[in-house]
Amino acid sequence: MTDSELTYYRNMLRIRRFEETILEQFKRGVFAGTTHTSLGQEANAVGVISQMLPENVIVTNHRCHGHFLAYGGDMRSLFAELMGRSTGICAGRGGSQHIHWRNLYSNGVQGGIVPIAAGMALAEKRKGKDTSVTVFIGDGTFGQGVIYEAFNMSSLWQLPLLIVVENNHIAQTTPEESAIAGDLAGRFEAFKIPAVELDTSDVVEIAGEASQLYAEVHEEKSPRALILNTVRFGPHSKGDDTRSEEEIEALRSQRDPLKISEARLPAHAVRQITQEVEGEVGQAFELALADAPASFEEKTA
Repeated sequence: MTDSELTYYRNMLRIRRFEETILEQFKRGVFAGTTHTSLGQEANAVGVISQMLPENVIVTNHRCHGHFLAYGGDMRSLFAELMGRSTGICAGRGGSQHIHWRNLYSNGVQGGIVPIAAGMALAEKRKGKDTSVTVFIGDGTFGQGVIYEAFNMSSLWQLPLLIVVENNHIAQTTPEESAIAGDLAGRFEAFKIPAVELDTSDVVEIAGEASQLYAEVHEEKSPRALILNTVRFGPHSKGDDTRSEEEIEALRSQRDPLKISEARLPAHAVRQITQEVEGEVGQAFELALADAPASFEEKTA
């Protein structure tokens, strides 16, 4: 056990408890609209983002809560944003899918964020900075042609871009085998973008590979891809899961990143972290709930 593993576990548990609270409170009418949780995919966010340089840029998608929290974002502000409170990350105006904090940007249009990330990487390269951009996409994105244009330009112009594919094998309710021909790594190789593929929920393994890829992106000043074969325990949004309870329970028993980490940690440390995180989540939720609603009145000079 190392201090890093304890930190990884704490950060994954923060994401897990946050997302569980969101789904639970949606049923009670606390939140409006929709939301997309990252239950089961916590190791991806923590493993990758923990290896970034502080000044690096993150471009993420509709399933962005875990990335925001792994990046160091404030939990109360995220709760408040989803509640439409004035104390939210974007003053309650962005909601669950559209947030901006420091160098993190999220958008609900997965395919569209890849050329945006490539443009950001080009800007960083032209500035002469040792900065890279990371873009998180899912397997459902690979049916959109715009991403291949972005892959082509990223390779042609040798952009400092890390493309992280969180392949949970089900795009909303469409299984991967019904939508994707061939393999994802081959699609990157067609543009001469080196791709590493992992089939794991172990945060330590993901962090180790991410560290190596970031080193290559910065040293070679060129794009890389990290394909993470992962699992999603929750529905696509709030309640649109077509999988059976038995299938989901099997995934939980075999691929839970928290259980994988717990097996390496002392029981007393797990108990202490759990108590602290649950207290933090509960307090953040109650504070956000008491905050003032967002104001949508236009300000005039």
